[in-house]
Amino acid sequence: MAIVRVYELAKQLNMSSKEVIELLKNEFDIEVKNHLSAIEGEEAKIIIEYVEEIKNRDTEKQEDEEKSLIENIEDRFEEHDVDDDFKRNEKIRKKSRNEKIKKHVSKDVKKQDEQVEEVGIVSIPDSIRVSEFAEKIKRPATEILKKLLLMGVMVTINQEISFEVAEKIAEQYNILLEKETKQEREEELINDFEDKEEDLRPRPPVVTVMGHVDHGKTSLLDAIRHSRVVETEAGGITQHIGAYTVDINDKKIVFLDTPGHEAFTAMRARGAQVTDIAVLVVAADDGVMPQTIEAINHAKAANVPIIVAINKIDKSGVNPDRVKQELTEYGLIPEDWGGDTICVPVSAKTKQGIDTLLEMILLVAEMQELKANPNRPAKGTIIEAKLDKGRGPVATVIVQKGTLKVGDSIIAGTAYGKVRALIDDKGKKVKSAGPSMPVEILGLSEVPNAGDILYVVSDEKTARQISEIRKEKEKQKYFASSSKITLQDLYSQIKEGKVKELNIIVKADVQGSVEALKQALEKLSNDEVRVRVIHGGVGAITETDVTLASASNAIIIGFNVRPNSMAMQLAEREKVEIKTYRIIYEAIDDIQAAMKGMLEPEYKEVITARLVVRQTFKVSSIGTIAGCYVEDGKVNRNNNIRVIRNGVVIYEGKIASLKRFKDDVREVAAGYECGLTIEKFNDIKEGDILETYTIEEVKRD
Repeated sequence: MAIVRVYELAKQLNMSSKEVIELLKNEFDIEVKNHLSAIEGEEAKIIIEYVEEIKNRDTEKQEDEEKSLIENIEDRFEEHDVDDDFKRNEKIRKKSRNEKIKKHVSKDVKKQDEQVEEVGIVSIPDSIRVSEFAEKIKRPATEILKKLLLMGVMVTINQEISFEVAEKIAEQYNILLEKETKQEREEELINDFEDKEEDLRPRPPVVTVMGHVDHGKTSLLDAIRHSRVVETEAGGITQHIGAYTVDINDKKIVFLDTPGHEAFTAMRARGAQVTDIAVLVVAADDGVMPQTIEAINHAKAANVPIIVAINKIDKSGVNPDRVKQELTEYGLIPEDWGGDTICVPVSAKTKQGIDTLLEMILLVAEMQELKANPNRPAKGTIIEAKLDKGRGPVATVIVQKGTLKVGDSIIAGTAYGKVRALIDDKGKKVKSAGPSMPVEILGLSEVPNAGDILYVVSDEKTARQISEIRKEKEKQKYFASSSKITLQDLYSQIKEGKVKELNIIVKADVQGSVEALKQALEKLSNDEVRVRVIHGGVGAITETDVTLASASNAIIIGFNVRPNSMAMQLAEREKVEIKTYRIIYEAIDDIQAAMKGMLEPEYKEVITARLVVRQTFKVSSIGTIAGCYVEDGKVNRNNNIRVIRNGVVIYEGKIASLKRFKDDVREVAAGYECGLTIEKFNDIKEGDILETYTIEEVKRD
């Protein structure tokens, strides 16, 4: 009598060897070791018929067929000449086998009954995970995977399939699929709603401090907070928004400190969008200046009340009435002159008038009756965002509704994730943040854009889905054009009519700077050429940026960031111009001058070497010595040098000394190690990138 191997039987039954081994053990009490084990041909025949009859069973004749199948199998065991051992044990096995077969058949028919249930029309997006698709059409995921395998689609349960593939699977179950529209799907996933009046509770006011550069905004905030903030700002100028909470008479006030540059329009406007009260700082000795006017317009556009703080009244010979007179020209009439604008004389230096200013803020806030519902999923606005080496994407958010908690699933723009930590303005970790509270969030998938609205959603899967929908909308952004542009030949190309649009890619150290540069550059557009920022991002200039610039015929502008070595090589090959700046006005002036045909590039920077700091040594009489490896080029003792950490320039200066072993050397070539010190700078760390360069004069035609 012929024998059959388990794997051969599995092939005939269209099952896996493991499933056949389990079937033999559970249903027929036949123990086999593995897929190469042999069973008698008659036994195999019975098993095949048993499986086929289960598969073909009709639900309407369930009871009759169960009885018939059991009798059929019993008859076959009596008719066929099965080996002696099998016959001897048959009587013992018969009763338990009958019960098992009946149970198995009932289970299978019941399963078929469930599958007959009509699902009807199902809406799915353009692509969907196998697990989610199975859930929507109410079928086991394993069953869907088998059908996909038969179609030649090799995927796992967590991978996505297209709408077309899903449609073919659904047809087999008589289910009709339809595509979800992205807008409907996004609105459905974000549960934002208007709060009931009875759920609202009083909340602290959010105050934006605005004004002209050097009029003392940060100093005023510093005086209010009784701490030194100004010293940390480069040149005494705030480079990006900070949010601070102040306690006054058991009440809280949240302050936003916005930069004073006119170029940072976007950041100041963003501050006004989330603010309740604008404090306009005007220096008593300077009066109303261009940025003061701009700040007034932003506050009026945001429809927020303005309190004027006339600063620097401690200076001799100042006249606050002159400031009030100038303010009336822009529609701000002081209260003591019969208007409704509160004007408070203050001195950030002597703290004169600070208490009065705070009282006025609380008074105006009381009149506004500021309220929010703390007992709902949180909604807020991203004020600032950056990429931190140790912590990943970090975003500062002002909560506007609800309470944001650690563990919440969030979405902001295309960034999503789960809140891993909340850090308040004092640097302490907190478990939750209520309405009007500023907090730093850790746990996002990427750096969001400043001004993005943050929502708390039901789970991380939902947040990811919203992110994918939004990314899909942004896909068709960039367009390529034929020839590469440099600032030097920009004017001639404009005159020849070759350039109607100047594409720019902006990279900066923080998102706020990106926004500000974008707004400032786009303002330069005129009748002959439109300036268009096609991409803005945080971090070092990468190969991706260069590739995009090459395809889109764009110039790359870096603010406080540098290109990595691969990006520089690619830019040389693709003839893409990269311009880096540390002062925002230089970038704007260069573009403006190029557009007017007045660009005078008298000097250019030539990179001479690139070094990696492998070790540092601290010597009390000398400072920090950097043990470096020269990756590329040749470093000369007379070169200028810059220190780059995480793609951001943290210092520029001169080389103080250059040594190889213990000897002073003039230069060190690529592939060698050396030690060097930098003039007036000791904060060198392992892993820092050092770039040496010279400034060369460019001969003009």
